[in-house]
Amino acid sequence: MKKLLLLCLVFVFSATFYAQETKTEKAKKEVKKTSKKVADKTEKAAKKTKTAASKTADKVESKTKKATKEVKAETKDATAKVEAKTEKAAAKTKTETKKATAKIKESNEKAPKVADKITGTYNGKKVYTGPRGGKYYINSNGNKTYIQE
Repeated sequence: MKKLLLLCLVFVFSATFYAQETKTEKAKKEVKKTSKKVADKTEKAAKKTKTAASKTADKVESKTKKATKEVKAETKDATAKVEAKTEKAAAKTKTETKKATAKIKESNEKAPKVADKITGTYNGKKVYTGPRGGKYYINSNGNKTYIQE
């Protein structure tokens, strides 16, 4: 009987040592394997992204430098053109101004001066009427002050 009992105990203990893995243990191992694979793939993708980003940044930087040089050159050309046009316009303005002043002198000489008429009083001051009908008086500073009716 003792032998049988011992044999049963050995059988029970040996069964626990050589038992099959349970589903949860299998799942844990699979999760560990897949997480390692995902981590490796993520690292590879991150490296690729970094290299692609640095290449793109280099391309953008070189294109920006080229564009800046082009813009500077175009700005210089445009500035030179504007300066030339400005000089031409200034010269034309000077000649036109000279002609206009000559015409103004001629027109001033031809127009006869008419004295303003005294038409009444306002606050104890003489009221004058101009050639176009405006009424004013001379204030204490000697300036014309127009009266609104």
